[in-house]
Amino acid sequence: NPETFWTTTGMFPQEFIIFFHKHVKIERLVIQSYFDLVHTEGQLQNEEIVAHDGYATYLRFIIISAFDHFASVHSISADGTVVSGLV
Repeated sequence: NPETFWTTTGMFPQEFIIFFHKHVKIERLVIQSYFDLVHTEGQLQNEEIVAHDGYATYLRFIIISAFDHFASVHSISADGTVVSGLV
């Protein structure tokens, strides 16, 4: 939903965790955020991360600092394949 997002509370570091219901091999992550990387007035920032041999059930994101006091993450998409189900 483009109307929802996760935001920091103004102090750093901040973190959040994403849980996959299956163990996955992640090939690529795309993160859409605002005020996280650099100042972009009114525009979301896209950061693409290519993962080689990246396997995960959980992803932990830590925002150590940002351009402003508040930053927001609007979207995270992961491309990959399911390796196994969880028991």
